[in-house]
Amino acid sequence: MLAHPRTGRHIAGLAEAVLRGPSSLTRVERELIATYVSCGNDCTFCTNLHAEVARHLMGEDRDRLADVLLAVQQRSLESVEIDAKLRALLTIAEKVRENGHLVAEDDIAQAREAGADDQAIHDTVLIAALFSMINRYVDGLAAVTPTDPAVYAQAGAALANGGFTERIRWDASDDA
Repeated sequence: MLAHPRTGRHIAGLAEAVLRGPSSLTRVERELIATYVSCGNDCTFCTNLHAEVARHLMGEDRDRLADVLLAVQQRSLESVEIDAKLRALLTIAEKVRENGHLVAEDDIAQAREAGADDQAIHDTVLIAALFSMINRYVDGLAAVTPTDPAVYAQAGAALANGGFTERIRWDASDDA
């Protein structure tokens, strides 16, 4: 995104809006959805980065929720206690990741029955679609994927605290 700021700033702005803007979903829930979709798309960079953002946002709950994050990263939701709303939303996210036409009325009904409102369902679909695009963007450009977990921990903390638009200062001349 830094190499091509004309488009990068818009991608970052949309990511900022869906991950940090107003929503009925918590920031942790949104980061878990982004992590789940990225893992399903086999995007190592986005999976590790957004898992670290989620870990950082969990704060003192990090240990209690570590199994949830691990299940999300491994895409094995059956092995962990996860609330019904998040499970239903991750089911929708998975279907959007594969093909949006797979989302059925029953999936939406189950999410609503589990406590998801229309905003949560909208945001889940948007996060899944956006991260599917971002994952393909990152991997399609053969972006550098660090192997050192400390890199992701540092970047995840920075994103959790400042977000995309705070971390990246776009120069006004970038539009040229």
